[in-house]
Amino acid sequence: MNNLQQWDQRYVWHPFTPMKLWLDSEPLVIERGEGVYLFDTEGRRYIDGVSSLWCNVHGHNHPVINAAIQEQLGKIAHSTMLGLASGPSIELAKQLVEITPDGLDKVFYSDSGATAVEIAIKIAFQYWRNLGEAKRTRFVALKQSYHGDTMGSVSVGGIEIFHRIFGPLTFKSIFSESPHPYRFEGSADQCREHCLKEMDKLLAEHGDEVAAVVVEPLVQGAAGLIMHPEGFLAGVAKLAKEHGVLLIADEVATGFGKTGTMFACEQEEVRPDIMCLAKGLTGGYLPVAATLASERIFEAFLAEPYLETTFYHGHTYTGNALGCAAALGCLRVFEQEKTLENLAGKIELLEKQLGRIAKLDYVGDVRNRGVMAAIELVADKASKADFACERRIGAQLCELMRAKGVLLRPLGNVLVIMPPLSISLEQLQELMEVVSEAIEQDLPKLVLGNYVAG
Repeated sequence: MNNLQQWDQRYVWHPFTPMKLWLDSEPLVIERGEGVYLFDTEGRRYIDGVSSLWCNVHGHNHPVINAAIQEQLGKIAHSTMLGLASGPSIELAKQLVEITPDGLDKVFYSDSGATAVEIAIKIAFQYWRNLGEAKRTRFVALKQSYHGDTMGSVSVGGIEIFHRIFGPLTFKSIFSESPHPYRFEGSADQCREHCLKEMDKLLAEHGDEVAAVVVEPLVQGAAGLIMHPEGFLAGVAKLAKEHGVLLIADEVATGFGKTGTMFACEQEEVRPDIMCLAKGLTGGYLPVAATLASERIFEAFLAEPYLETTFYHGHTYTGNALGCAAALGCLRVFEQEKTLENLAGKIELLEKQLGRIAKLDYVGDVRNRGVMAAIELVADKASKADFACERRIGAQLCELMRAKGVLLRPLGNVLVIMPPLSISLEQLQELMEVVSEAIEQDLPKLVLGNYVAG
């Protein structure tokens, strides 16, 4: 191993990484990026098949975003927003209000998807408190949902392992059934209606103590890219309105084109009360997040300071000038390169390749929404039986694909395909051929336990 690899193992603690396994492996150190490609310190090239954890929408080292950051760097890198304003944050807020669903009029900045959700939770909680409805302290969310890893976002997340570990530190949310057609005994329509009926029942039972419903629109990301049945999101929005509670849309993973439209909510004409944005906001360059809220919510915080309706929340780097400049550059690329308009052919190719992969052994399900795609690996196709988690089938298969020039990060035994939106048809074809070959040729050997590299 070279010095960087040795120092990494000696000094760095990686996120969401079993470090015992990491220390027994040889770290892959990325040195640079160009377009959809990443290059390691040995000069090897890889297709970035998960857009550097779902955030790099226009490719690496993009000249427009680079120039936006460089121009801002010549002025100022950061100044506080506590008592001061800055040009880039103002311009970005204006553009975000213009492109998000109608009714989202105010922008509160932070630095990650988790903090964006944390802020949404606190805004919703204090909104009702400021209105004199202090009993509205609870949140309804979906089982298997993921909204981040800060304590508030963990509290409204439905991933069981977080609650097993950190449960004593969280507040108790109300969890409704997650609509997963592949795992439901019945049609997609029946799955939708079953889950909406349960949410309606929960809101009827707890409605007067619920502050908001929190939902990942259309796709539950960390759950393994669960694709909600058509109409589910609109149904949730309708129920929230009928029961008089706020709707928080967590578009951290789904925002900025990955579902085929700029925001997933657009596809079912849903207008949330609060929306959370991050990841693709800066094109994957810098940590900037935004929580957008309606004017109605904002007005509940307007009063004399001594009445304590002020929203006491903020971060040192809130509205960072360099980050906001990168985000403005990212939005400029969407317009200049007609990114959304050019997705149709890529989505068509992706779905065609997924159709072929669906026929392979050990593939239980394939699904996609836009360029967010999942391949669910199963031990038995007929019974949908899962591989034992300790076998790490998904992780092992992704490790083998590295040697073929593709970088993926699975969710358990679900392979996630989510390349930059800028990927060409030829590059996407190459990516999917590597995935298909790995499933067809390497996976059977892994299952039998006799894989030999090469």
